[in-house]
Amino acid sequence: MEEKILIIDFGGQYNQLIARRVREQNVYSEVHPHTITIEKIKELNPKGIIFTGGPASIYEKDAPTCDTKIFELGIPILGICYGMQLMANTLGGVVKKALKREYGQMDVELDTNSKLFQGLENNNICLMSHTDYVDSLPSGFQKIASTKNCKIAGFANTSKNFYGVQFHPEVNHTLNGHLIIKNFLDICSCHGLWKMDYFKDLKVKELKEKIGNKKVLCALSGGVDSSVAASLLAEAVGANLTCIFVDHGLLRKNEAEEVEAMFANRSDVNFIKIDAKERFLKRLENVFEPELKRKIIGEEFIRVFENEASKIGKVDYLVQGTIYPDVIESGLGKSSVIKSHHNVGGLPDHVDFKEIIEPLRDLFKDEVRKVGRELGLSNDLVNRQPFPGPGLAIRIIGDITEEKLNILKDADFIFREEIKNHGLDKNINQYFAVLTNLKSVGVMGDSRTYDYTIALRAVETDDFMTANFSKIPYDVLEIVSKRIVNEVANVNRVVYDITSKPPATIEFE
Repeated sequence: MEEKILIIDFGGQYNQLIARRVREQNVYSEVHPHTITIEKIKELNPKGIIFTGGPASIYEKDAPTCDTKIFELGIPILGICYGMQLMANTLGGVVKKALKREYGQMDVELDTNSKLFQGLENNNICLMSHTDYVDSLPSGFQKIASTKNCKIAGFANTSKNFYGVQFHPEVNHTLNGHLIIKNFLDICSCHGLWKMDYFKDLKVKELKEKIGNKKVLCALSGGVDSSVAASLLAEAVGANLTCIFVDHGLLRKNEAEEVEAMFANRSDVNFIKIDAKERFLKRLENVFEPELKRKIIGEEFIRVFENEASKIGKVDYLVQGTIYPDVIESGLGKSSVIKSHHNVGGLPDHVDFKEIIEPLRDLFKDEVRKVGRELGLSNDLVNRQPFPGPGLAIRIIGDITEEKLNILKDADFIFREEIKNHGLDKNINQYFAVLTNLKSVGVMGDSRTYDYTIALRAVETDDFMTANFSKIPYDVLEIVSKRIVNEVANVNRVVYDITSKPPATIEFE
C-alpha cells in the first residue's frame, strides 16, 4: 500500500465516513486516535493527513489535541470542523465561540481559485455543525470560504499545503463534497492505486508467505465477511484450510441449513458443522447485559474452535472475518466503544492459537463485497445483508431463552419474506425483527392477552456507518404486522423503528 491517507480522530461522528470517502477515490486510508505519536506517523509514511471534527471546544479542559510536530513533517493536512479550529489555534490564529450556532445545510461562498475547490461552483451547499469558529487567521493563511454567519469557513496555506474547512465535505448533505476530498488527494499527489483486484492479489500473496504449509481454521458464519475471508484463504493455502461453522442456535430461521448447503459441497473447502446450541444457551442463561452477551459468545466461539482444532492436529492460525468498522466501533485509542464486536473486543485473554488472522481487517463492507466478486463468489452470497456475529442474541432485549428465540425467528422470517415478496429487498440494505423486553395488554378474539412486542428495523445506507430508516409503505407494514400477530405465538403488538444512525446504531444492542 504505497499511498496512504491518515485520518486523525478527534472524536468526530463521521470519522469512518471520511475514511470511506477517501477510499472511494481509490486511495487507502486509516483512522488513528489523536494520541498517535510522531514516530508512528513517520512509520506509516502517509501522503496526507486529515483531522476529523469533534464535539469538544479547543478551550475545554482536556480537549483533544495532537503533537504539534505534525505540522513540521512537510505532509499536506486538511482540518475539518474541530480539526480546522485546532490547526488555527495551534499555528497562531484565534478561535472564538459564536453567539449563534450554525447547524444544518448552509450556503457557502467558495474561492474556486483554491486548489481545494477546483471544479466547484462559487456558491455551494454545505453541512455546518459548529459553535466555535476561526476569528482570525494564522500567519501565512488565506481565507478561501465564508458563510453569512462565519466569515472564515475555509482557509489555506498553499506553501505548506495546509487546508481547513468549517463544514463537513464527507457527508452527502454537502453538495459535491466528494470533489473537495478528491482535490485534497490531488494536492497530496495520490494516484488512486487502491483497488480490490490489487488487494485480492496482494492479500493472497501475503497469506501464502505467512502461513506456508501450516494448518488454518476459519470461523465461518455464512455471512459475507467470513465467506470472503474463507475464499481468500482457500485460494492461498488450499487443503490446509478447514472452515468450521458453529450453529450456536442464534441464527435466523433455516439459516444453518442454508449455510451448510452453500459450503459443504465445495471441493476447495474442508467444511465442518458443529452443533453447539445447548452449550451457548446454557452460557447465556439469565444474562441480560448486551456487552456481556457479546463477550460470552466470543469466548464460546474460541473454545469451540480450540476443541475442534485438537481433533484435527496442530493448528497454528484462526481466521476471522473482522472488517474495519468492527475495529473502529470497538474503540480506537481513547475513543469511546460503540459496541464490542465479538471478534474484536469480545475475545478471551488466552487463545490457544499461534495467531489470529484477519485478512479483511482493513476493508469496509462494500470493499469486502468487491473482493468477493473478484474471488468469483455468487451475487446471492456477496449481496447478502449483514448479520451480526452474536446473531439473534443481540436482537433479543434482555435474557435469552429457547422460547424467545423461536418467537423472534418466526417473526423475523415473516418480515424478511414480505420485504422480498414486495420487491423492497433491492433498496433496503438491512432489515430484521427485534424481540423487545416489553409486554403489553392486547385483545385476541374475546380474550385479554399480555404478550411481547416485536420491533421491526429497516435501513438504507451505502456504507453502514450512517443510515436512514427505510420508508416502507404502510400497506406492507400492515401485512407484516397482521401476519406476525396471527402466526407467531406470544406476540400481540408490532412497532416500526424510525430512528436513523446516528443517533441510533443499526442493531438494537
